[in-house]
Amino acid sequence: MTQDEMTALIARIRTHNADLYPLFSLEFGDAVVGVAPEELSSTACDLREAGFDRLTMVTAVDRGETFELVYRLHSRSLTASIFVKTVVRRDDPHIASVYDVWPAANWQEREVFDLFGIVFDGHPDLRRILMPYDYEGHPLRRDFEHPNIIRRPDYI
Repeated sequence: MTQDEMTALIARIRTHNADLYPLFSLEFGDAVVGVAPEELSSTACDLREAGFDRLTMVTAVDRGETFELVYRLHSRSLTASIFVKTVVRRDDPHIASVYDVWPAANWQEREVFDLFGIVFDGHPDLRRILMPYDYEGHPLRRDFEHPNIIRRPDYI
C-alpha cells in the first residue's frame, strides 16, 4: 500500500477528533494516527472494519505527566500496518480496553497494566502478568523507586 493509498484509507475512516500525523517509515510504510483517549474504542472499531484485523503490539511510554499508549495494527488483506497513539493522564491512568475488538489485546494490556499501572476499563482479566501479584509499584514508570536500581545521572 502506498502512502497516498494509506492517507486516503485513513481519511475515509471516521477517526472523529483524531489528528493524522503523516509519518511514514521508508522501511515499513507505517502511518501514525493520533487519537483522543475517549475516541479510542470507536476508532478501533472503524479500523477493524477497514481491514486492520491484527493487533500486533500494545505498549506505553512514560512521558512524565502523561503516558503515551501505542498500538500497532496490521491488515493482511491490505498488506499494511498502522500505529495508533493516544495519551492517558498520569493522575488517572484509565482507558477503554480494545479486547472486544482484538482479543490479542488480552495479554498485551495486562503487561502494560503490570509495568505502567494503566487500567484498561472493560478488560476481562486485568491482573499482573509479569510481576508477583503482591508486588508494589510499576517498574517501567519513571518515578519507580527500588533499592536495587541505580539511576543514571542523565535519567529524568
